[in-house]
Amino acid sequence: MKTIVHEIPYSPASNLDEEIFTASSVFFDIETTGFSPAHTSLYLIGCAYHIEQMLYIKQFFAETPEEEKEVLEQFLLLLDGFDTIITFNGIGFDIPYLKAKCNTYECNEHFADFTYVDIFKSISQIKHILQLPNYKQKTIEAFLGIGRDDLYSGGELIEIYHSYTKEPRPDKLEILLLHNYEDVLDMPALLPVLSYVHLFYGQYLSCSASVSEYTDYKQQKKKELILSIEPEFPFPKHISCRIGSVYFYAKGKKCTLSVRLEEDALKYFFPNYKDYYYLPAEDTAMHKSVASYVDKEHRRQATAATCYTRHEGSFLPQYEELISPSFKHDYKEKISYFELTEKFLSSPELIKSYVNHLLDAIKNKKIK
Repeated sequence: MKTIVHEIPYSPASNLDEEIFTASSVFFDIETTGFSPAHTSLYLIGCAYHIEQMLYIKQFFAETPEEEKEVLEQFLLLLDGFDTIITFNGIGFDIPYLKAKCNTYECNEHFADFTYVDIFKSISQIKHILQLPNYKQKTIEAFLGIGRDDLYSGGELIEIYHSYTKEPRPDKLEILLLHNYEDVLDMPALLPVLSYVHLFYGQYLSCSASVSEYTDYKQQKKKELILSIEPEFPFPKHISCRIGSVYFYAKGKKCTLSVRLEEDALKYFFPNYKDYYYLPAEDTAMHKSVASYVDKEHRRQATAATCYTRHEGSFLPQYEELISPSFKHDYKEKISYFELTEKFLSSPELIKSYVNHLLDAIKNKKIK
């Protein structure tokens, strides 16, 4: 077995790096000859950790399949010095694979005792916002502008490793080590992509609201609510997208949610329709205590769908009941609206509540 150690000067790129990649955290990535731990070999584990201003990359390489137990044991010893594991899809692949190998070799492992940060799992929650071609590590690196010298995929390296075990040439070893080295070297640089995820979990410093006018594609004047958000962590790249009536924009230390106002007469539905008559001529419902004086030919028993009164104003969408009273276009409409008022615009609590509501709705795909 070979152990290779690299020492590189290190300084955190952002305050998000400082928060996640602490002295008690370790990155790691494994290289195997396939997906099934029962029928494939573990041939390389690379780790990255830092001590003060120095980044250490340590690689454990099995020169033959028979050395995988030693690779595993050395890795487990290294883990004893940490309490947090940071990976890219480690929860989905690396950890289950290693646990199976530990079981095979009867190695004592304590993977359950660690705190985990899985970059892939985290960003998978906002794929529909990032809108990248795929979410492989190299794609995220390209999105963030991180360059690589390695030209091979993990799958392509399998044949190179098999070839190396038969003919251990230095050039083959260099190819095998480089891929894993750059995987773990670049992992700390991937952390800023989590700034988008943190935002959608409500981690921001402040927010404010204002109303703005815009001209739509029909050259008609419209209004929108601009929610300005100061993120806790800066965004590494500009992203923007429209989701329903909400436009999301994020770049650097700036983030906005622009929400189109619904300027119309919407319907407020009374809760107990059995107590109301519907008056077709007025297109409104009226309580029976009053409507009983209306001629019978001009009234009829209200239904859930006709038990409403109309209200004109400027409205904002909500994707579950947040602010009342709520209004709709029709009874079966899935979303509802609340009226934009001066009370709302002057209330930091209501604004923050609505920002959190929209972020949650975007993250969980409640907005169509």
